[in-house]
Amino acid sequence: MLSYGSVVDMLRVLAVDDEVPALEELAYLLRQDDRIEHVTTAADGVAALQDMVQMIGGGERLDGVFLDIRMPGLDGLDLARLVGGFPSPPRLVFVTAHEECAVQAFDLEAVDYLLKPVRAERLSEAVRRLEAATSPGPEPGQDDVIPVELGGRTRFVPQQAVWFAEAKGDYVRLHTVDGSYLVRMSLAALERRWSEAGFIRIHRSTLVSARHVSELRFEGGRVTLTVGTETLPVSRRHSRQVREQLVRQHRGVMS
Repeated sequence: MLSYGSVVDMLRVLAVDDEVPALEELAYLLRQDDRIEHVTTAADGVAALQDMVQMIGGGERLDGVFLDIRMPGLDGLDLARLVGGFPSPPRLVFVTAHEECAVQAFDLEAVDYLLKPVRAERLSEAVRRLEAATSPGPEPGQDDVIPVELGGRTRFVPQQAVWFAEAKGDYVRLHTVDGSYLVRMSLAALERRWSEAGFIRIHRSTLVSARHVSELRFEGGRVTLTVGTETLPVSRRHSRQVREQLVRQHRGVMS
């Protein structure tokens, strides 16, 4: 087995599930991963919350929580909302049999969303995402995905596939090479979430990915960007900032 301990600090995690066999299996799989230093378990949301308060209050490091959703008393989503109020909250990975909760989970900034029964290779990928989320890197949020509901199915749109995003009232339309997807969230929230990954506001209603910008054009006092196969206008208010940010970012890529 490949050891990761010499590269970054190993992870300390909490596994939470009210079904004992599922909890034992999850804990067993996590302990087989060389990136995991320590696994604590809790059989319900209340016990998990108590454990987290005790650990964090006692100065212990807790990097991530692998969390079931449907639990009696305090369910996983409610627990996640409480955890979000901690000064330095651990990152969340949901592990559930209910795929319909994916949108709520990612609204709570989950690192990943696994469906039961959990496969070892899929759990390994979740650990990799947790490791990336807890370690400073050159491209924060590079593995972020947005869940999109499509006729009873949930499609996960990766951040790197998005050319640009448009505000549509209470929604945002994500444009990719494969098509466009409507997501219920604000453009301002998406900008906060993806700004460090190279997404730039070019208009009050448009956010673009710098990695997909192929041309910046000045014509008759107007500024436009070519993003993927689309040409988008840059507002006068944003034009100078956009130009400087694009030049700065692409110089960084070439250096």
